Amino acid sequence: MNPHTGTKTGMKPRDEPPTLDRVTFGNRLRTARKRFGWTLAQLAERSGVSITTISRAERGQLALGYENFTALGRALEMDMNAMFAGAGVKPAQLDGPVVTRSGKGVVYKGLSIAYEFLGTTAAGKQMSPIVGTVHARQIHGPEDFVRHGGEEFAYVLSGEIEVHFENGEVVHMARGDSLYFDSRLGHAYISVSRQLARIVGMTIGESGHMKSAREGEARSLPVPAASKPAKAPKHSAKASGKPGKAKGG
Repeated sequence: MNPHTGTKTGMKPRDEPPTLDRVTFGNRLRTARKRFGWTLAQLAERSGVSITTISRAERGQLALGYENFTALGRALEMDMNAMFAGAGVKPAQLDGPVVTRSGKGVVYKGLSIAYEFLGTTAAGKQMSPIVGTVHARQIHGPEDFVRHGGEEFAYVLSGEIEVHFENGEVVHMARGDSLYFDSRLGHAYISVSRQLARIVGMTIGESGHMKSAREGEARSLPVPAASKPAKAPKHSAKASGKPGKAKGG
């Protein structure tokens, strides 16, 4: 018996899941940015992520939250699987079943959740499944809320969580509970059980129904007054001797 590992002599220790550390992820991010020939400022403008955040992430000094790494992925036209695939693994098109064995997903420790990405060898898939360990214990401020296009699903495997929404709603969930919501609404997960909660999560791009509703809503909105062409005044200010006055001012 090995006193340090607790395993019997001659036995191999249990395989650990492949982990994508901050430095490796940062190198991938920098390589993708330079492939476009962009500066940090140009990537920041295209992604909406601050220059400081991108710079620190590229140097392996900062773990990104889901909202930021998905925004950077979209700007850099990087498939999520290319960002989080294991070392030396090049994702291929989904032309057959993709199996991820237990504990063999790629783990990335984000700001509030340690994500184990599943099915990372399939490029271009529409769903992003993960097993997450929620290590956040409290909401510190508005910056903790994540929002991104599409829809999100969460199922609690063990422990208990609270999902906080930016509109003030809080949903308490225990083992076996699930939640489905529009992920454009700011949301944040925290563990509220003694042990850190584990969840199965799934995100998917904006559905056809959501897109149609959003486009329909945009079409039904009245045209702002500022965008309408101004009518020529019947009498000039010079003729009346009085300055013109904006309507409703």
